Amino acid sequence: MRFQVVLNRDGGTLRRRDADAVARSLREALEAAGHTVSVAAVAGDGMDAALDEAATGPADIVMVGGGDGTVSAAAARLAGSDKALAVLPAGTMNLFARSLGIPADLDQAVAAFATGEVRAVDVAQADGRIFVHQFSVGLHTKLIRLREKKSFGSRYGKMIASLQAGFAAFLRPPRLAAALTLDGREIVVRASGISITNNLLGEGYRLPYAARPDGGVLGVYVTRARRRRDLALFALGALFGRWRRNAHVDVHQAREVTLRLVAHHRRFGCAMDGELADLGTETQLRILPGALKVLVPAQAKERG
Repeated sequence: MRFQVVLNRDGGTLRRRDADAVARSLREALEAAGHTVSVAAVAGDGMDAALDEAATGPADIVMVGGGDGTVSAAAARLAGSDKALAVLPAGTMNLFARSLGIPADLDQAVAAFATGEVRAVDVAQADGRIFVHQFSVGLHTKLIRLREKKSFGSRYGKMIASLQAGFAAFLRPPRLAAALTLDGREIVVRASGISITNNLLGEGYRLPYAARPDGGVLGVYVTRARRRRDLALFALGALFGRWRRNAHVDVHQAREVTLRLVAHHRRFGCAMDGELADLGTETQLRILPGALKVLVPAQAKERG
């Protein structure tokens, strides 16, 4: 196969690694398996152009290495095309890569891609914008906004900043009033946070990622906890992957969701795959089953 590799020097773990050395290593591994490889290691401000070029070029596989924003941007360009996305787990949490069964170690991931297989998985869409993991308003968005005000130069620094931001967000949680229309059925909720995920999150997982990347549904998670004690119990349950068994979370699923703000919460904004974005009064979300081709380890395809 023909690989076009795009590495974000400023994203995820590549920020503190020698991106050129990573590029040489993966080129050698893929070429040894008989593949044709082209590699571009670019700074963050050059990623859009590099991804555009990869999406319109001759490669069969576009491999991207970087954080969640990089993966989401690549998926948006490749969804609905004949090209497959290979996710190099170079971010902080690598949640989409985990859902695909890709090894967390970079060298092991590349070795798995060398003999991998292509499968179709789902992506989700919010007002026409593709996301691969999560759309959220309220608590999670506030956490990201507070975290972005802090400086961190490594994966562990980002994790510490996230914990600090989470603590601050829990001290003064948002209060949301919203109407959710789930496949035509409307419910009105009061919550501290609402998250809509690309497929349902796995139960019992230490990190919140989808158990099946091709389940064909949106997961809708409404965090009703607004008092500090309840938020602490919610966080403890979430830490152990307790979603349906969490007394402070209502879990729904749907193929199409309309989120309408009952009160004026536009100032909160929203987050899509970890990136902050503006929030309108009404947002239309839907699942796009099988819209994205991905390269996965052979055993991951069998597992799915």
